[in-house]
Amino acid sequence: MILAAKTDVGVQRENNQDSYSFGELLPGVCYAIVCDGMGGAAEGAVASRECVRIMRERIQNGFYDGMSDRSVRALMTSSVDLANKQIFNLSLKDEKYEGMGTTVVAAIITQDYVYVVHAGDSRAYLINPAKRDIVQLTRDHSVVQKMVEDGTITAEQAADHPKKHLITRAVGVDSSVRADFCQENIYPGDIILLCTDGLTNYSSVSQLVLFSEGVSLDEYVSKLVENSIENGGGDNVTVVAVSV
Repeated sequence: MILAAKTDVGVQRENNQDSYSFGELLPGVCYAIVCDGMGGAAEGAVASRECVRIMRERIQNGFYDGMSDRSVRALMTSSVDLANKQIFNLSLKDEKYEGMGTTVVAAIITQDYVYVVHAGDSRAYLINPAKRDIVQLTRDHSVVQKMVEDGTITAEQAADHPKKHLITRAVGVDSSVRADFCQENIYPGDIILLCTDGLTNYSSVSQLVLFSEGVSLDEYVSKLVENSIENGGGDNVTVVAVSV
């Protein structure tokens, strides 16, 4: 497997509240985590950084060869629960951290499957460059997504809706959080892409596929970040990609 990542503060923010981590768990097995902090510059950065740290340690210490699908799911969801508990408790102990939280999207990738857990509006995509195919593996936990599902607005209207930034789930904001989980088959040549909304708000879905064609993975993530900045760069942008 090949892994690559890139993050940028963007052109309108002074601080980068995004955090990420990726690496190998076993030969042929890797993990990736992406978080987008909220609650003020310093507080958001703390929440995202702590979420990445806690989940990384939990996954690295808990994953073992031969784990069942059910065990992988339990490991990933429990890592979100642990991060939520510790970040929430930190916010109770210090007033300056009150209300802080973070989105999270995390994946464990084997030769045959990708396992994804998430809360918030950071996303995971499964891309097949050869077929020019892309599947969004996550569903945004946001006010606007709920409005689309209820039929209140269209997907096109959602793209520029004034409440687009409001999320309905986040790690660390409440005493508990419900994370969603999915598992998908993957094949040689596939790319798993994890990203914050600093990418998806400034890049089209078609560009996420187009930029993957005929370039190295490092070039791919750089193109994605550069494109988002060229299209406005109104938020921190973070991308982690894994090529199977």
